[in-house]
Amino acid sequence: MYINPYFYGTQLYPANFNGIPESSMGQYDPMLYPEATLQQVNSQQILQNIRTEHSNLYSQLERYGMNRQTINSIFFFVISFTINQAGTNMSATQIYNRLQTQAPWINQLFRQFNVPQNVVNQVLTSVIQITLDMIRQEGNQPNQNWEGWENLGGTLTSAPTVASWQQNRLDVFARGTDNALWHIWWDGRRWSSWESLGGILTSAPGAVSWGPNRIDVFGRGTDNALWHKWWDGNNWSEWESLGGSLSSGPAVSSRSSNRLDVFVRGTDNALYKKSWNGRRWEDWENLGGQITSEPAAVSWGPNRIDVFARGTDNALWHKWWDGNNWSEWESLGGVLTSAPTVSSRRTNRLEVFVRGTDNALYRRAWNGRRWEDWQRIGGNLTSAPAAVSWGPNRTDVFARGQNQNLIHLWRGR
Repeated sequence: MYINPYFYGTQLYPANFNGIPESSMGQYDPMLYPEATLQQVNSQQILQNIRTEHSNLYSQLERYGMNRQTINSIFFFVISFTINQAGTNMSATQIYNRLQTQAPWINQLFRQFNVPQNVVNQVLTSVIQITLDMIRQEGNQPNQNWEGWENLGGTLTSAPTVASWQQNRLDVFARGTDNALWHIWWDGRRWSSWESLGGILTSAPGAVSWGPNRIDVFGRGTDNALWHKWWDGNNWSEWESLGGSLSSGPAVSSRSSNRLDVFVRGTDNALYKKSWNGRRWEDWENLGGQITSEPAAVSWGPNRIDVFARGTDNALWHKWWDGNNWSEWESLGGVLTSAPTVSSRRTNRLEVFVRGTDNALYRRAWNGRRWEDWQRIGGNLTSAPAAVSWGPNRTDVFARGQNQNLIHLWRGR
């Protein structure tokens, strides 16, 4: 196949995309992309990472008859273009919009194969985001100020969840091999042994604290209903059923003392909420959307809730309650292979953590004014992460490791 070249002062890419050998990829004009020339090795490394860790991007295009050499050539060009733009601090979406303006032949090429525009948008934006994650400073030095991972043992059959009811206190919960709820805690000096809290769970649990020495834990039962267990400062309660029909594990947040908001995915894949108003459990409320993971929720102030989930495009999606109304869903991009988790270190600050396509931990933060770029922190996770903050400069992250054990990473004091 032959595509006529497009010229904008300089030819942006060789016109013949049929049978370009991998050894000749990257024959862009060095006057237009000088930084790409300087970082050609890095471009090859990024392309290799996409080949090995993000093969789904290839398969999405191959189903329309595109051969791998053509896809490699396009991806290499997009990577090189992104390297040239990286210093502008633009988002992946902004770089993609610029790419469409400066290299319109790309869309024409995809149209030759009848690739739907939404697929083109998703695949190329993912290539740009992966490139940004690998070349920006925070991606190249991912472990700065982070300590761990440490092995906390156990044999987990779900992602963990974590709550903190006072400074330097952590309570972590997970489902064990017997499907019961298991608990381990940090008392400020040492980690306890694992203890069983019973029950039969069919999901990862969710946990939160709304006051000193108080913990509420939720899970999906064998009847797919929401089940609840709590610590009152002296004893653990029995399990109670709160009904519903869940297709995911729960997430829970607390916006004030003796208030709880539990979020789940329903059988229609929409987000549902059930709230404890201090006196009774309110009815289930449908908050819409189409999510493909457990939700995550946190409150950074009275009457404020932020909820996150993976969407049908595998990106991170966000919805929030401002005290009066729920927002619409917004996309925060990325390519997730797990449910997200979220923590808040202080008012109007959010840190969202996910597992990426390379099974590493990634972070995206709201700094009070804008969403920062994705940061690759590393690790090798076999579950969704869990995160909590017990102080204004402290974040603790947990996940299941390669041996099904609990692993722990933290930053701050």
